[in-house]
Amino acid sequence: MDLATVIGLIAGISLTLISIFMGGSIVIFINIPSFILVVGGTIASTLINYPLSDVLKVFNTVKNSFVQKLTPIETLIEKIIEFATIARREGILALEGPASELDDEFLQRGIQLAIDGTAPELLKDILTTELAFMEDRHALGQSVLTAMAAYAPAFGMIGTLIGLVQMLATMEDPSQVGIGMAIAILTTLYGALIANLIMLPLAGKLKVRTAEELLLREVIIEGILSIQSGDNPRVVEQKLKAFIAPELRKKIVIGKK
Repeated sequence: MDLATVIGLIAGISLTLISIFMGGSIVIFINIPSFILVVGGTIASTLINYPLSDVLKVFNTVKNSFVQKLTPIETLIEKIIEFATIARREGILALEGPASELDDEFLQRGIQLAIDGTAPELLKDILTTELAFMEDRHALGQSVLTAMAAYAPAFGMIGTLIGLVQMLATMEDPSQVGIGMAIAILTTLYGALIANLIMLPLAGKLKVRTAEELLLREVIIEGILSIQSGDNPRVVEQKLKAFIAPELRKKIVIGKK
């Protein structure tokens, strides 16, 4: 579980509710027609812009913002150096057993390609192609969320215009003025909250997740190519440490576990 996402979401909602309670009753901030217009309009526009299958995939993609499944990069580097040591000492075929026990499918597949004797150029091409398509899939989820973040405030503005029209059309009846004004203001509020508290932050977190996963997989590709070429484990270590910040390099422990 990614605590930063959960804490941020809870904090944002809590601060909004606190500011509402400090100013009066929360009931005056609840308007079902306004909520339906903003949420329904946002979903409708998203469905017009994207195929239904792509929109449905977003719900699965959003889980990546709340669930941290990535292997720490220092742990990954330690594992690759361990494999480099085995391959240097016993030959690359000795990695078949350890590779079959890996949880990381990308690393497992890359090691297996190296064991099978795949040419380095072809191996790199296969893995980088998979990397590129993974990035495209993640970018699609981010673009859907970003589009929803644009549509929500737009429908908030549409609701404002509808409320103003209703208010101006009922100026003779003062009791109806408040209803129109409520819709006019609350739709803008709902649209702004949905966009800036939910959609844009989630899209940003997915972008960060994608960058983290890309880095991990680039390290894997470089490590596998080094193992395949028979590099000394110390050389492999230095190559992979170049991918990370100096403070993380200190956490890497080789041959002491």
